[in-house]
Amino acid sequence: MTAAALITAFVVATVPLVPTEPVLVGLGVLAASEHTVPVTVIIVGAIGCALSDHILYVVGRIAGGRGMAWLVRKPAGVAAHAWLTRSIARWGASVLVAGRWLPAGGTAGAVLAGASAWRLRRFSPASIAGSTLWAAYATLLGYFGGAVTRQPVTGFLLSLGIATGLTLLTSLLVRRPRTSAPPPKASADANS
Repeated sequence: MTAAALITAFVVATVPLVPTEPVLVGLGVLAASEHTVPVTVIIVGAIGCALSDHILYVVGRIAGGRGMAWLVRKPAGVAAHAWLTRSIARWGASVLVAGRWLPAGGTAGAVLAGASAWRLRRFSPASIAGSTLWAAYATLLGYFGGAVTRQPVTGFLLSLGIATGLTLLTSLLVRRPRTSAPPPKASADANS
């Protein structure tokens, strides 16, 4: 893997709001075609994503509610913010890890944590874990596509297609209307 490819991955992963997934998928395909282990790509991508999270965390701390208002202008941001807000009270910091797989979820989670005045000792481990798992997912997805097809372009298209399908699925699940189960009916024995 060339230094230029790794620098590109780091810069793209670090700049907030720039789509990192296609770059990591592409570098995973490249690693498969070069028969190299993609660990370096995963590490570089994870560090860049965690750094981006911390930049967005600071934005949330400084801008507060205004930062969240800016983020929820698009449907993906609205859905990610709603799911994260609903889920964070129940699941805590682990929601930030899971939120990485939502469209705009990593961004929304980092800004929300900052706007909610989370301490760094709570936010940083979730950011690092989520960034590492997500970078591994995207890179290994590309590696898998490249190894299976043995054709870089076909491997990239296959891997990106799978990633897009998973993104659409998570988006649909998050936007799905929440319904609650009807209350249980009293049995005839209980009424006697």
